Amino acid sequence: MLRVEKINTFYGSSHILHDVSFEVHQGEAVVLMGRNGVGKTTTLKSIMGIQPPQSGRIIYKGEDITGNQPFHNVRKGLALIPEDRRIFPNLTVEENLLLGILHKRKQMNVPAQFDMVFGYFPKLKQRAKQMGGSLSGGEQQMLTIARALISNPDLVMIDEPTEGLAPLIVEEIVEILRRLEKEGTTMLLVEQNYQLALSLCDNQRAYIMEKGQVKLSGTWRELQECMADVQQCLGVKL
Repeated sequence: MLRVEKINTFYGSSHILHDVSFEVHQGEAVVLMGRNGVGKTTTLKSIMGIQPPQSGRIIYKGEDITGNQPFHNVRKGLALIPEDRRIFPNLTVEENLLLGILHKRKQMNVPAQFDMVFGYFPKLKQRAKQMGGSLSGGEQQMLTIARALISNPDLVMIDEPTEGLAPLIVEEIVEILRRLEKEGTTMLLVEQNYQLALSLCDNQRAYIMEKGQVKLSGTWRELQECMADVQQCLGVKL
């Protein structure tokens, strides 16, 4: 479904991504891992068109989308769940969710889509008329994920979904990700917590980044066979 081919992305004169390449197949959950600052978030932004690469190609469903504006990619079925959430604090939960479906509203059964996301996140249904800014951090993260899911995207890119959350909320979010994976949702997940990422499903693949490059890749079983290299890239003892 997604093929990233040797992309190089810059912020000004700073060269962030160096020939980054990887693939995500339909129905697959793929994890990008690495220490802070290695380019994981920049990779997602490059795919989405927020920070386009200066060279290389991004192929999505057989089409070259390199450099497309983000709204074009949203219409093609891409969704990005950002690390910093970016909900609208002065809009209600319901209004925030409606924003996620505006580009498809005439094509979809809106009440059915609300029922779908409320099935994943019952707490949001209870707070549908509540302002987004009054939600807890965990509830805001749920709202961010729900806003992306409500349009039935073909590929969901999720940036650090459990960062800064309490352990009980982390487990809730992880259970949602497991459910999405079992239902065949195609996901590209950025996550620093190796053990958490490992727990999502058995047949995942991972790409481990270091200094703006993909250094290692494989299934969890394959990565276990080169654990010393994995630990060196991640900077942690596993």
